[in-house]
Amino acid sequence: MTKTRQTLMFVLVLAALAFGFYFGRSTARPMSGESGAEGEEPGHAGDQHAADSSLLKLDPEGQARFNIKFAQVQTRTGQRMIEATGSVEANGTRLAHVRPLARGRINEVYVRLGDRVQAGQPLLSYDNVELGEVLGQYLAALAEIERSDAATELARAGLERARSLVELGAVAKAELQRRETEYRNSLAETERRKVEAAQVEEKLHRFGMTDPEIRKLSPSKGADYHRESSYSILRAPFAGVVTRFAAAPGESIDTESDLMTISDLSVVWVQADVYEKDIRFVREGSTAEVRVGAQPDRVFTGKVTHVGDVLDPGTRTAKVRVEVVNPERLLKVEMFANVRIPTPATQPVLMVPAEAVHRFEDHMVAFVKREDGFEKRPVEIGRRVGEWLEITEGLSEGEEVVTDGSFLLKSEAKRSELGHHEH
Repeated sequence: MTKTRQTLMFVLVLAALAFGFYFGRSTARPMSGESGAEGEEPGHAGDQHAADSSLLKLDPEGQARFNIKFAQVQTRTGQRMIEATGSVEANGTRLAHVRPLARGRINEVYVRLGDRVQAGQPLLSYDNVELGEVLGQYLAALAEIERSDAATELARAGLERARSLVELGAVAKAELQRRETEYRNSLAETERRKVEAAQVEEKLHRFGMTDPEIRKLSPSKGADYHRESSYSILRAPFAGVVTRFAAAPGESIDTESDLMTISDLSVVWVQADVYEKDIRFVREGSTAEVRVGAQPDRVFTGKVTHVGDVLDPGTRTAKVRVEVVNPERLLKVEMFANVRIPTPATQPVLMVPAEAVHRFEDHMVAFVKREDGFEKRPVEIGRRVGEWLEITEGLSEGEEVVTDGSFLLKSEAKRSELGHHEH
C-alpha cells in the first residue's frame, strides 16, 4: 500500500509540473506582443529597432563638449539639372580593329586580352603569302634594273666609239645618230624599270617592311627571301588596351579577319539616355557631371559632344554623348553611370552646408536634430556650389542639421553600431 501511495504521489507531481510549464508558455505569448506598440505586427518591431539604432542621444553637456552647431536646410536658387542614366563606352574615334593586310598564317602572338600596349608595339607576326609574291616581283624588278643598267652602259660605250670614229672619218654620221638613239632608249628603259620597282617597293612598305629591310634585298645574293622576309608584323596603331582578342598561332587569316581590338581608354564616352522633354535644354559643348558606383566619392567632369537626333520609341529617350578624360583608367567600359547636365534655366533647390554631410559606409548621411537626439539620416546629394551642397533626397526645408561636431557624431554612430553588433 505504501509503495502504491508513493507511486501515485510521484505521478501527481509530474502532472503538476507539466501543467505549469504549459500555462507559463501560454501566458508568455501575449506579453511579447504587448512590448511593441498596440496593434503592431511582430514584423514591425524590427523596423522600429532599426529606426532607434539611427538615433544618437546626447545630453546638453555632451553637446557642449562636442561643440555642436546647427544649420537649417534652405531653399536656394540653383541651376536646373537634367539627370540621366547611361553607361561607359570606349571612345569610338580611338578604337582600332586590327586586321591583316593580306592572307596568310599566324606565326607568333605577342600580346593577350587585357594587355596595355604602346604605339608601334608588335602585336603578332604572320607568314604573309602576298608579301612573298610581292618580294618576288621586287627582286625581279631589281634584276631588270641591273640588266637595263648593263645595256645602258653598253650603249654608252658604243656611242663614245661612234663619236671617235666619226671624228676620224671612219663611220658616217648616221651611225652616230643611231648609237645616240640606242643610248637614249636604254636610259628611258632603265628609268621605266626603276619606276616599276618603286611601285612594288611601296607595296612592301604597306606590308610593314622598312627601308633598311628593303635595302638588304638583292637578286644576286641567292638568299631564301620567302623564309627570311615574307613575315609581316602587325603593330599597335596607338597606345591603348587590348579589349578584344581572337588570334592563335597556326591560324589561317585573310583581310576580313578581325584579330583584335585596341581601345584608347584615356578618354571615354558616356552614353546617357535623356528624356524627350529635356532634350531642348542640352547643348553640344556644355559640361556634364558623371558618377559611377565604383567611385562614389568622385565626380568626373565631361563635355557633351553629341546630341542624338533619333529617339528610342520604347523609352522616348535620345542618346547624349559625354566625353570624359580618363587618365587614371577609373572609368571602365560598360560601367553604369549617372549623368547630370546643367542647363541655363534656374530652379529652387534644397541646400545645406557641405560640412553637414558625411559618407557613412556606402551612403551619404546628415545628422538631423530631433527632440530626443540626433537622427542619422541617409541623403542623396547633387552639385556643390561653394560651401553649400545640394540635397536631392532625404531632407526637408526648415529641418536643422548638425554642422560643427557632425564628424564626432559620425564617429559615435560607428562606435554605437559596433557595440550593437558585438551584442
